[in-house]
Amino acid sequence: MAKLLLVAPTCNGEDVGEAWVAFQWARRLGERHDVTLLTYHKKGATPAARQLSNVKIVEWSEPPVLGRAERLNSILKPGYIPFYYRARRWIRQALTDGMRFDIVHQPVPVAMRYPSPAANLGLPLVIGPVGGGLNTPPGFVGEDGSSPWYTRLRNLDRHRLRWDPLLRGTYGSADCVLGIARYVEEQLSAVPVRRFEVMSETGIDVMPPPIVKSGQSGPVKLLYAGRLIRTKGARDIINAMALLRDLPVELAIVGDGPDRGACEALIASLGLSERVSLLGWRPKDELPGFYRQADVFVFPSYREPGGNVALEAMSFSLPLVVVDRGGPGSATSDLCAIKLGISTPDALAVDIADAVRRLVVSPALRVRMGAASYAHATQTALWSSKLDRMDSIYADLMNNGRVRS
Repeated sequence: MAKLLLVAPTCNGEDVGEAWVAFQWARRLGERHDVTLLTYHKKGATPAARQLSNVKIVEWSEPPVLGRAERLNSILKPGYIPFYYRARRWIRQALTDGMRFDIVHQPVPVAMRYPSPAANLGLPLVIGPVGGGLNTPPGFVGEDGSSPWYTRLRNLDRHRLRWDPLLRGTYGSADCVLGIARYVEEQLSAVPVRRFEVMSETGIDVMPPPIVKSGQSGPVKLLYAGRLIRTKGARDIINAMALLRDLPVELAIVGDGPDRGACEALIASLGLSERVSLLGWRPKDELPGFYRQADVFVFPSYREPGGNVALEAMSFSLPLVVVDRGGPGSATSDLCAIKLGISTPDALAVDIADAVRRLVVSPALRVRMGAASYAHATQTALWSSKLDRMDSIYADLMNNGRVRS
């Protein structure tokens, strides 16, 4: 058991996104190690101290006003600056007071644009899983008009990794950087990283029973689950559906976001309202029902940093259609996913339609790929395997630290 200092500016098991990711790490690491968590408490949220009984909590209140514009706040994180200085001051004082930590691990923010308050303080440091910074493919530039202006600030990430001394200091001094997919190593090429490992930012507790769908009748059901923003490709699936009018296939879109209006208009203009259903946002506990009803998971996001949604779909024995870029391409194999190239919207719609056609006309292929998905998720997505790997990484870093000292 290690004495672990966990740094997570947001941590809430009742929330979504990074707050939920950090909570998963804190809860599970607390089952194996002596964990102290440094975090913020957001106004109106349940404090982490009331959600995590197996972790020591140091929790500051988030400065007022900062959390009002939720999506803007999630990208810019203005509260991170005061958190950085509070946490760094706390760590320095704790070390002065004689407190001992074997490892510092900062799992969030996932984006590689935030320096760690634990960098260069003499403690073995693990950063991540981190990701992001993918640019928009040239053929899709100009397609993102429905997204808020501040989402384009993500394009500055690579420049910051090259020129920001605090950010370079964090990644250059980290003893291990976890990347959510292989592309992250390339993103960090401007920084001399000591050790790099690929690991998704979250995982699956228990695999559901395998699902075998053979001898079924009726339409083949496609499923998309995710936020409705242009980069995630919902529009491209809808355009592909217009090329599949000769086949018995239906599409369910679960999610909401700024691209919903464009999706609604596209469905109406193509006359697809009887074959495409926009189901809106649904609670997380309802998603398994949608996965079980589906025959194929289609997620052609062309700027998706992580592969969590692909892992989730694979755990329900679904064959996938994904873009071979970023997280989903890295999280899947050719046995369980048809991976598409990316060039232009028109070409992507044609490629999605061709992939779906292959799966619709061959029930045997769907069954075979679904079984491969389940096996792949079992091997790569379980929290128990992920934590075993983390224990090994922690042990290596602790042993290396003893050798250096």
